[in-house]
Amino acid sequence: MEDTRSVASLMDSTSSKIQQLQKAFAELESQRAVTLNLKWKELEEHFHGLERSLKRRFHELEDQEKEYETKTRKAQELLEKKKAAVEAKEKVSLERLQKKRDAAVFAINSALVKYSNAPPIISIASVEDSPNAFVAADSTDENPDGTVQEAEISPAIGNFEVKAYPELLKLCGDMDSAGLHKFVSDNRKNLASLKEEIPVAFRSAANPASLVLDSLEGFYPVEAPPNGDGKKDGNLLGMRRTCIMLMECLSVLLSGLDSNYLAAVLSESVKQRAKSIAQGWNPMLGNLDMEACNGNSLEAHAFLQLLASFGIVSDFKEDELLKLIPMVSRRRQAAELCRSLGLSEKMPGVIEVLLNSGKQIDAVNLAFAFELTEQFPPVELLKSYLTDARRSSPEGRPGNGSPATQDEFNERELTGLKAVAKCVEEHNLEEQYPVEPLQKRILQLEKAKAEKKRATEPTKPQTKRPRGAQPRVTDNNNNNNNKTGYGRVIPERYPQYVYDNRPFLNGPIIAAQPPPPPPQTYTFSPAAAAHGNFYGNCYQYQAPPPPPYFH
Repeated sequence: MEDTRSVASLMDSTSSKIQQLQKAFAELESQRAVTLNLKWKELEEHFHGLERSLKRRFHELEDQEKEYETKTRKAQELLEKKKAAVEAKEKVSLERLQKKRDAAVFAINSALVKYSNAPPIISIASVEDSPNAFVAADSTDENPDGTVQEAEISPAIGNFEVKAYPELLKLCGDMDSAGLHKFVSDNRKNLASLKEEIPVAFRSAANPASLVLDSLEGFYPVEAPPNGDGKKDGNLLGMRRTCIMLMECLSVLLSGLDSNYLAAVLSESVKQRAKSIAQGWNPMLGNLDMEACNGNSLEAHAFLQLLASFGIVSDFKEDELLKLIPMVSRRRQAAELCRSLGLSEKMPGVIEVLLNSGKQIDAVNLAFAFELTEQFPPVELLKSYLTDARRSSPEGRPGNGSPATQDEFNERELTGLKAVAKCVEEHNLEEQYPVEPLQKRILQLEKAKAEKKRATEPTKPQTKRPRGAQPRVTDNNNNNNNKTGYGRVIPERYPQYVYDNRPFLNGPIIAAQPPPPPPQTYTFSPAAAAHGNFYGNCYQYQAPPPPPYFH
């Protein structure tokens, strides 16, 4: 606006400028020695024309500025109206959504009360809150054993509902840990569905934390198994896997609760009980089997999961926990377990331990899980792992190693190739590490393994078939009536004769034939027994004369 005013004042002063110029021009003309062809009137007309042109252009710009301001004001008014309309629609939608949500909660509450006598819902969070919010009872009575009474929460976690296995509600409501173990064992084929519904069913228990602690009884049986080796007891291994899954489901449930109800469930008595169990398990971790060396120990996993689920990590030394991480590095829950234990910052040291132990695959998985791939390049680690696997092979060293040793090395290389190829595909490293050469080598080793297996299989003896066309003999009694010990197929060196006592023959042929001998036991001489003129049914025949020799 100030620029416009300054331009207008300058245009108004043009008249005075022209007058000053006129005086200067008259003075110049009075002192000139030669007459000028240019007259003052012409100069004055020229400057007045410029003045009119500038004023006209100035007024046009003022009109355009006013028009632009008018359009801007109208656009702002329209935007405010649209904003108000959107807010009104949003408010209506939120109110309608709240009504539907209240109706859905009422329906769920009615169904639970009707079919499973589950505790009803106290209240529900508004639509502005998180959909996973829970409202617990304000007053809870805690028993000395750690159970919580009158603690009621919403019967849905996220979008899950107990649909597939409603029996879980009754088992958890009755605090039946043995029945829960049996139910999980009977439905082990549907573990994915169970893991979704068990956290929901835990809310029907008086205290899900105490129920999980009850389920841990028998993890280390007091009596030794009959076979003397608990590592090979299928029932014990299945029970331990179920214990780990129940503790993981409890962690899922607790992660969605508010602080008030969380403190009620994980009371001090419950934590003290969990701590005592963990202290009883800790000394037994020193006698782990080979699965611990492979990073797949159920005992170490269960111990760490117990500390993470019940929040008692601070009661144990961090160095002792770090020593257990390599024992569970191959399990898929290893990364999440380390986060729950608060060991994320210690992962570089854990990865170093894995590399020194020859577990490059597990190191790569943890490096991706904790974004440490720059410090630990995955491709280099995979190539190093494959080099170590091939270095053990005696190829190129003739005379070294027995065939059994060669087979063992080939199997080790085949296992390493498959592990590297799987790791490359899981982490999308095909561009940096092509898997085609690995797949070719895998096929080569598998083909050699299959050929050697076929070569070492015992060959089945095959019966020698006689030459020429032989009559097909069908024995419906499985040769049970063959009491003579002679074969059913006549040897080739004897001529083939047709029985003369066939029932469909009649007339003079039968009359001309002698009657068959009575069924009795025959006495054979040694020569006749060896090469006698008898059929397989002990009937004698007359052999034709032998043909003459050809010299």
